[in-house]
Amino acid sequence: MALETIMGRHPGDLLSSLMSPPIKNILITDVLDSCLLPPTNPIVAGNIVLVATMAFACLQPEPRFRPSMLQVSQEFISRMKALSEPLRTTSLWHLWNRKMDFVHQPNEQVISAQV
Repeated sequence: MALETIMGRHPGDLLSSLMSPPIKNILITDVLDSCLLPPTNPIVAGNIVLVATMAFACLQPEPRFRPSMLQVSQEFISRMKALSEPLRTTSLWHLWNRKMDFVHQPNEQVISAQV
């Protein structure tokens, strides 16, 4: 859902190509919603990268490497800051491979919402 929001369209093809080498050549600015102007504010750019990074973390093939919703919310609270490199040079491959230390321990209690 987060990727669809920042892309302005369903990320289907992007998701299927995440593991292939061409992703190294795709910049985040290539997939952002083209109806919107690229962000010029470094804090806004940093927030876009954070959302994309968290979305990719949630898509990790191995469930134990995915963040819990508590971890996602904590990341959003603690990492809101300006982007240190230009958004136009940030590749999806870099975001996909960013290590975020979300490994769930075997004895860790995971709280899930009940509907």
